[in-house]
Amino acid sequence: MLCETRTMLAMLATLTRVAALRRTGLFSGWGGRRGLWTGRPQSDMENIKPLEGVKILDLTRVLAGPFATMNLGDLGAEVIKVERPGAGDDTRTWGPPFVGTESTYYLSVNRNKKSIAVNIKDPKGVKIIKEITGGSRCTGLPAIGSFSLFLENCFMLETTCRLKTIALKTGIPGQGALYSRYGQTGPISQRAGYDTVASAVSGLMHITGPEDGEPVRPGVAMTDLATGLYAYGAIMAGLIQKYKTGKGLFIDCNLLSSQVACLSHIAANYLIGQKEAKRWGTAHGSIVPYQAFKTKDGYLVVGAGNNQQFATVCKILDLPELIDDSKYKTNHLRVQNRKELIKILSERFEEELTSKWLHLFEGSGVPYGPINNMKNVFAEPQVLHNGLVMEMEHPTVGKISIPGPAVRYSKFKMSEARPPPLLGQHTTHILKEVLRYDDRAIEELLSARVVAQHETH
Repeated sequence: MLCETRTMLAMLATLTRVAALRRTGLFSGWGGRRGLWTGRPQSDMENIKPLEGVKILDLTRVLAGPFATMNLGDLGAEVIKVERPGAGDDTRTWGPPFVGTESTYYLSVNRNKKSIAVNIKDPKGVKIIKEITGGSRCTGLPAIGSFSLFLENCFMLETTCRLKTIALKTGIPGQGALYSRYGQTGPISQRAGYDTVASAVSGLMHITGPEDGEPVRPGVAMTDLATGLYAYGAIMAGLIQKYKTGKGLFIDCNLLSSQVACLSHIAANYLIGQKEAKRWGTAHGSIVPYQAFKTKDGYLVVGAGNNQQFATVCKILDLPELIDDSKYKTNHLRVQNRKELIKILSERFEEELTSKWLHLFEGSGVPYGPINNMKNVFAEPQVLHNGLVMEMEHPTVGKISIPGPAVRYSKFKMSEARPPPLLGQHTTHILKEVLRYDDRAIEELLSARVVAQHETH
């Protein structure tokens, strides 16, 4: 879910030009200052992750934004997560389940990040954010000079909260990604919203659920996740655009647009054919059979997308008479005679155990699979083979396992990751090493509760 008032900014510095990298073999830090990443010898250049050297100031929270920045962090981007002192990301409290004091929800989408706890309602907190991005020259340190930062942010939970805009200009137009509920302008742009609300307004809930039942919320926040993935791709495009032109851009991602765009053929059915959508349960409105069938001890999903696959299904089920039945010769006819055909197939599937059907369908060329619970998902050999269980050592709770990245690359590994940060775990480090604050200045900020540092032992 996305916070009802969340508008957030993921700020990205310029990609170091390839030619410059090949000449120097080094990545620069924040604005020429001592960065959080070190340089790398030229001989190692082919093993680097593609976003190493990219800096992200992440003011997002909950799911859509953190999911996007986590994926960027997996590719080597340096992500500094800005959080509220004493509270942090909303999802830190979303449980149970908890592991120690950490919610598993938070742990699932925040790996490969550093956390700085800053009160951005305090002018001193705003000053720190400006300094991180190079927008303040009061430290005597050089500004980044490679982008402008335009930040729209609200950490309040009240629906009446108005956005505070901070424009930090450091030379040439920069880039950022803003996440919202319905868009930055328009008749309902200021309305509060979460993933579930956006999935309702967008029509997703209207088409999800039993055929003759009530609308159903998808089991995970697909609207948030889709927005995060759109933002992830858009940010990559923005980086390429800046590399090509030397100018950044502003990216607007919102829940409503992301989900409406994902309605795909369902939306086209209406826009082109004026056909209103309906709920189909596990079935498909345009393909038969393509749904879950109850077995003796569970469920099996089978899809026959063409006539040959349908014939194979009939043979496996020992129902060869259906192959040449005039009512089922084509998919169009099977859709027309859905109820009668599904009744015949359902009765046959219920006669055997799921394991028996899995054995019979193996190697058939027909798409099929069981409906797994979580235990079975993470015991599935292909899931394990694909490296989808990522283990890491958390500083307070020990070893944790979370779902890993979906994509693998030939030139670098995705298995080495830093655990999700504790609230304010890197505050002092960033103030000292990036902004060059002395110990006295840091202590004053801590005492005034402008910032907070989580002590690990």
